[in-house]
Amino acid sequence: MDVDPLIERARDALEHAHVPYSEYAVGAALRAADGTVYTGCNLENANYSNSLHAEEVAIAKAVTGGHESFDRLAVASDARDGVTPCGMCRQTLVEFCEPDLEIVCDEGDGKSTSYTLGELLPAAISADTLSAAEEGE
Repeated sequence: MDVDPLIERARDALEHAHVPYSEYAVGAALRAADGTVYTGCNLENANYSNSLHAEEVAIAKAVTGGHESFDRLAVASDARDGVTPCGMCRQTLVEFCEPDLEIVCDEGDGKSTSYTLGELLPAAISADTLSAAEEGE
């Protein structure tokens, strides 16, 4: 079966993961609106709280590369288990992406499941949420 090219990029990225503690490698590939793709992998740290997630690395590279508009994200693990971004990564994505961002999760054998960011985090905290709170709404 043909594999989605963005999933292929996520799979390539996970090969660089540093996961000596969990042994659970994750790769992400984020496509900017102009077609540029930024990849990331998880980087674990012995204290765990300083670990970086693949999606965070990809978005950081994209934003520091000057991109602010994104249309698609692919996530893959070495287990090919359909992993989705965790809650922390979903919230980070909300900061930089629209609710209709397509998130494609690799299930292996050419299979994947797609979600929108809004489906995965329907009541996200955003700049609008904070503005409304400051205004007493």
